[in-house]
Amino acid sequence: MIGAGENPFDELPEALVEEMLNQCDGLGEELSRSFKRLYELKSDIREKLATVDILKRDTLLSVAPSHPTSCGVDGSFAIERLLYTDMVAIAGVAVEGLTPPTEKRYWPKPHHLSKIFTVSHNEATSLVARAAMICMELELAAKAPHDVVLLDGSLITPIIYLNQALSRITEVPRVLASFFGDLLVSALKSYAVVLRSERTDKIFAGIPKYTTKKEISKKLSISEEYEDRGLLTFVMEPGEFVGPLPIDQQQWHIPSNDETKNLIDEVIYAAKNLYIAYYRPYDHFPALRIEIAQPIATNSQRLAILFESLRLQCASPSIMEPYPLYLADRMVKHLGTAVPAIRRATTNEMSRKWENSLGNMYLAMHGYRTEFGK
Repeated sequence: MIGAGENPFDELPEALVEEMLNQCDGLGEELSRSFKRLYELKSDIREKLATVDILKRDTLLSVAPSHPTSCGVDGSFAIERLLYTDMVAIAGVAVEGLTPPTEKRYWPKPHHLSKIFTVSHNEATSLVARAAMICMELELAAKAPHDVVLLDGSLITPIIYLNQALSRITEVPRVLASFFGDLLVSALKSYAVVLRSERTDKIFAGIPKYTTKKEISKKLSISEEYEDRGLLTFVMEPGEFVGPLPIDQQQWHIPSNDETKNLIDEVIYAAKNLYIAYYRPYDHFPALRIEIAQPIATNSQRLAILFESLRLQCASPSIMEPYPLYLADRMVKHLGTAVPAIRRATTNEMSRKWENSLGNMYLAMHGYRTEFGK
């Protein structure tokens, strides 16, 4: 992050900076034309949404406030590449949102799961570390006592990450493979709970910040190259929602064994029954893409509770995502800066007890770069 008074172009050649700045006018004109085109299409798109009866107001669902509690779940991993080995840190964080005046706080402090260890160099380490991170997120989400649990990202993402990790699990160091294996069964059970959302007193929702999906555009036969969230932010008025609609069907796969086969089959089946909706709670807030299970999508009362929770957590004009997800995101982003500090502290502790020459030990603990993922 750039501090106050720092020049973001300090490390770039002057001619390169000048050439890039000279292109700003062209970029501005291109973006202005694109935005203007969206405004011109607004009335036509709203008419199409109304024709297929998927553009509605949240006031049609329920008028009685339920004052739901909520929390946000996010995770991260960081890999510090050293000369001799790698340091891997994995964490999941759950943060309670703004509490309604009628409710007491469940969690005075954020809840978390974490693990840090060293492993030998391996290209597949990041895949398994990321899958272990997802397992931690699912554990925290399933155990949260709140009415509405918001997960950062798509509800399909865990399938992708678990598939990638299990496809290469035999390549990674044993300590990392064993750690991930210990998390897997419990995480799959938690994932099934999230995807089914059968309990009527609990709502799970995936809220991806970045998305390239175009389900709504395809349904309306819109040929413009706009993804749905950006398009609907221009089209929808505050308090409106689009959907819910069944999510695009794909062929998902997770490698299984005798212990996990039934759980994975259950997860894949539940994933095929997910729905999407877009909701714009306020004029100062963009449309949110929301991924939910069928029992929530087909129940107007549960949808009303979800939207009420999002209105409560999205009230701040300075934050462009639900408040608990914003807090969780801010926390996990610091993992990438914490690992080098842990490495330095470890090096100092080792140096006090090291009996041989310190030179090679310091070289072995030298950090080349930190890879960070969410």
